[in-house]
Order: sequence, then structure tokens, then C-alpha cells
Amino acid sequence: MKALLSVLDKGLFRLVSWVTQLLLLSAVAAAFYQVIARFVLQSPADWSEAWSRAALIWTVMLGLCLALRQGAMLSVDVLRLWVGQRAQHWLDVAVLLACLTFFGLLTWVGIQMTWRVRFQTMPSLEWSISWVYIAIPIGAVLAILGLLARWLEKPTPAVVDNTQL
Repeated sequence: MKALLSVLDKGLFRLVSWVTQLLLLSAVAAAFYQVIARFVLQSPADWSEAWSRAALIWTVMLGLCLALRQGAMLSVDVLRLWVGQRAQHWLDVAVLLACLTFFGLLTWVGIQMTWRVRFQTMPSLEWSISWVYIAIPIGAVLAILGLLARWLEKPTPAVVDNTQL
């Protein structure tokens, strides 16, 4: 099991991290170029807004799996404080199953949407818009992998300060 986690962390998640960083950098550069082209050169580029939007969509969907892998998603720990130790385990299982169900549904719907729009093009880039929509199922599948990797690692629960004021 540790070998699988190592392969995911050193291979897949590292690649996803690099791609996400490059996409974010390209989105910022394209948006900056758009501002310069519009207000300095007085000749706005039609491609930069579409590229920024597509790159940010991909960044969010890929970054989701990285955040889930690291356990960096916002969580509400009030329920964990109210239940006992044994119930906390079952609460964690219920949350995991709910997340897996949601991302499984997101994968299914994302595949359907990608298939439906495959002939629609982005006019400014001359690409099929399905290249943007495919970020949804790819990000959801990677999120499932991130969730399962985090679960298999069995991390220590977050420290919650329950001191009374």
C-alpha cells in the first residue's frame, strides 16, 4: 500500500502539481497581456480571455485533487467534537463515502457534458469547447484518487482547540 501511495505522490500528483502551476501562470500571463493589449496598445486580443478562463477552470479542477490529497480542504469539525471516539471513525467513513459519491456523480455528469458539446467550438481559439469541459471528469477522478490516497495514509485528525472562553 505504501508503494502505491509513493507512486501516486512522486508520479501522478507531482505531475498534476506542475501542470496546475503552469496553467495558473499561463492564465495570469494571458490576463496581463489582455490588459496591456487593451489599454496600452489599444488592440484587445480575443484569445486571451478565453484562454484565461479555460486555464483557470483546469487549475481549479486539478488543484482540487491536490488539496484533497493534502487534507487542505475546509472542514467543519463541530460534529467531531460532539461525538465520541468510536463515532468519529464512522463519521469519517460517512464523509468519505459522501465525497466519493459526489465526485463519482461529477465524473459521470462531466463525461456526458463533454460528449454533448464536442462539436461546439470556442470562436476565439478555434478549439472544441469539450477540451474545457473534460476538466470536470478528469478533475473528479483525480479527486477520488486524492481522497483514497489520503484515506489509505490514515492521517492524524486535525487538532481542534476546544478551550472555553
